[in-house]
Amino acid sequence: MDTAAAREGRPARLTDVARLAGVSTATVDRVLHGRANVRSSTAQRVLKAAAELQYLPENDLLRALQPAPMELAFVLPAGTNRYLQMLGDYVGYAQETLAPFNVHCRAHFVDSFEPATLARGLLRHGRGVDGLAFMAIEHPLVREAVATLHARGVQVLTLISDLPGSQRAAYVGLDNRAAGRTAGLLIGRFLGARGGKVAMIAGSLSYRGHEEREIGFLNLMKDEFPALQVIGAREGRDDAETNYRQARVLLEQHADLVGLYNIGGASDGVGRALKDTGRDRKVVFVGHGLTPDTRALLVDGTMDAVITQHQQTMIHNSVRIFANLRDGRPANAGVERVRIDIVLRENLL
Repeated sequence: MDTAAAREGRPARLTDVARLAGVSTATVDRVLHGRANVRSSTAQRVLKAAAELQYLPENDLLRALQPAPMELAFVLPAGTNRYLQMLGDYVGYAQETLAPFNVHCRAHFVDSFEPATLARGLLRHGRGVDGLAFMAIEHPLVREAVATLHARGVQVLTLISDLPGSQRAAYVGLDNRAAGRTAGLLIGRFLGARGGKVAMIAGSLSYRGHEEREIGFLNLMKDEFPALQVIGAREGRDDAETNYRQARVLLEQHADLVGLYNIGGASDGVGRALKDTGRDRKVVFVGHGLTPDTRALLVDGTMDAVITQHQQTMIHNSVRIFANLRDGRPANAGVERVRIDIVLRENLL
């Protein structure tokens, strides 16, 4: 190859690449640093010239060939729900694990119990991203925000709680009816021949996921344990203090309360109420989300079982779905199904 660099016996320079590719040095600089506003055919010509002249080490050339990473946002409920806090933390420190997908992820926390606030948060954090995943509540404002993002070309996923019939691309999470039925079976089996009342505390029944868990729980209890009386669900907004107050009221009003199902998060508030009233180890208590708080409640016997879905699986499934959509594959191609895991004190790792 007859080039100035070859004739002069020196390493290739930026000007040599530009000359061989037939473009300006500014264009070469934009291509090799992954900047926008360069035609694909021009970029390929520049990269071919850089490879022929051995202008860049192989690793740098491969990096230049790689497209810009997808920008992904995870919008999660703010508050004291430790499981969701851990989910957001994992988004932050899993960048190296997610590197093969060529993505950049950020977690944002908003007040997801207020539809208008959640809708504004989705539109705000959906600016300048390729994909957005969030825990949905059932409301027209939220559906409209999803439709707006879709119209902008942003792929939207729902996490933990779905929004079917909307323009979201996929749902990542448990079969929530099955999770509720599982909780009912656990409480009924643990109680055995004991009679009495069983109570439920939900984060919010505006979350379809919480509503589906309640439906699954009620159906199972009616079919399998008709002797147990189920009290209507109270809402605790996944807040530890609110859950504490709700649980205290239930325990004080119902001396014959024998079971308690926390449909949402912040089980530490419920556990504290059981301890403060001396009813820990007397009331069968089942909840969701393995965290340091629920681990401690399992270990000391306040909590009997935790139904959980691993944060790593949730985030990895979401990223894989976004990558599938980017590459034109079916959304769930190669995606591991989220399993219902039941954690007891005796199988804690």
